Amino acid sequence: MALKVYNYLTHELERFRPIDGEIVRMYVCGPTVSDHAHLGHAKTYVAMDVVVRYLSHRGFQVYHVRNFTDVGHSLDTGEDRILHGARRQGLNPMELVDIYVRSFLADMDTLGVQRPNISPRAACHVPEIITWVRALIEQGHAYEVAGSVYFSVASSPDYGKLGRRQLPDLQAGAPVQMCAEKRHPADFALWKAADSEQTLRWPSPWGEGYPGWHIECSVMATKYLGVPFDIHGGGVENIFPHNDCEIVQAEAHNHVPFANTWLLAGSLRVNGAKMSKSLGNFLTIRDALHLYSPEAIRYFVLSSHYRAPVDFSRDALKAAQRGANHLHAAVRQLRRRMQEKLPTEGAGTAALSDVSSLETYRARFRAAMDDDFNTPVALAVLSDLVSETNRMLDGSLLVSLGTLSTIDKLFRDLAGDVLGILPRNLEMQGDGQMVGELVSYLLDLRTEFRDAQEWGRADAIRERLEQVGIAIEDGPGDTTWHMKG
Repeated sequence: MALKVYNYLTHELERFRPIDGEIVRMYVCGPTVSDHAHLGHAKTYVAMDVVVRYLSHRGFQVYHVRNFTDVGHSLDTGEDRILHGARRQGLNPMELVDIYVRSFLADMDTLGVQRPNISPRAACHVPEIITWVRALIEQGHAYEVAGSVYFSVASSPDYGKLGRRQLPDLQAGAPVQMCAEKRHPADFALWKAADSEQTLRWPSPWGEGYPGWHIECSVMATKYLGVPFDIHGGGVENIFPHNDCEIVQAEAHNHVPFANTWLLAGSLRVNGAKMSKSLGNFLTIRDALHLYSPEAIRYFVLSSHYRAPVDFSRDALKAAQRGANHLHAAVRQLRRRMQEKLPTEGAGTAALSDVSSLETYRARFRAAMDDDFNTPVALAVLSDLVSETNRMLDGSLLVSLGTLSTIDKLFRDLAGDVLGILPRNLEMQGDGQMVGELVSYLLDLRTEFRDAQEWGRADAIRERLEQVGIAIEDGPGDTTWHMKG
């Protein structure tokens, strides 16, 4: 079956065909590193991580670039986000950047988001950006005013093609940054003149200044991937203006298409509004990891299609934690059985063909993922495999080691390598003990103490679990637990 993906550029489901056969060149817009990453970032980067993982699983060689924005991304007030954060915390701007680059990488590592091949930083590419800006001026696509340089959207009839916006729709009052020195309200800054408070500044042919946000991604993507490249990933909220600006300036500069396929993840919402720092409605990843396991957060993200917006709720995350725990418990029991002495295939033993065609699960999983990375259906396939595994292990049939090994490989390949919800060190968690069974026993005992109003003994169990790195959370009629991240 062919892999089909939804291309935001054409608004169609298309067969995926890399330019260079088995090599996939992919760029993902990275974070602006002015604060700790939040769960909205987790949704985008877990989704893009699964795209990379599945392409690799399918046999493609993925060359993945994801940037860090460390200059040029402005707040609605016009102030640079990095300078704003540095001033708030009393730090040098590059000190702030280093702190939050490390924080972001630590969060992504904990969530199992694989690191890209290259993680370029915008501030390290200012010479290339200046060269681009100069070329765009010479080609008639940009103009300089008082030390700032703007891209002229009127110079390109294709401007807005990703977001399907037309110039007449982008007059005064449209969601664009207004500035009296622009020729058109939608013209955007390629280079900004530095004011007296701007400490991130570089010399240029137009005076001291710093790059605009949009051109940074165009320059870094094409420097490392060439043009056109196969996939541009990121969040759907950046279609306009960021992605539209990336496209128009790159294609004006290079005279060829920028990226062939645009894969964009839907936003994480809180009460209908996008989770973001500017709205103050965010939960950082590091805080979320005090409540839920990394696999539960991934499970939560993958429970909805990557293109769909998702509403954040504690109930949904607790349900994801239960789903991850259920999967892990089944795999632990499976691997424990594999360590026991088992009879060979024969009479009274459930052979592979007697149990089911286990490879059917792989085929169903692959069919789901080939349908534009449909992870909710893929999770349902794994849930069916967990149920069958539990029936097999709890039944009276003797199951061969070969059958158990086949099931274990399915879990490793699909839940582990592709979805990243099965940790490699599962057997080692809790010093090799059957953590799930022991914790369940202790929680049942704690419930008995609470029912008997022996609060001191119930609290002692909770405190002891906390001391050994197991967090528990009481909900209405339900108690969940996870290993602390």
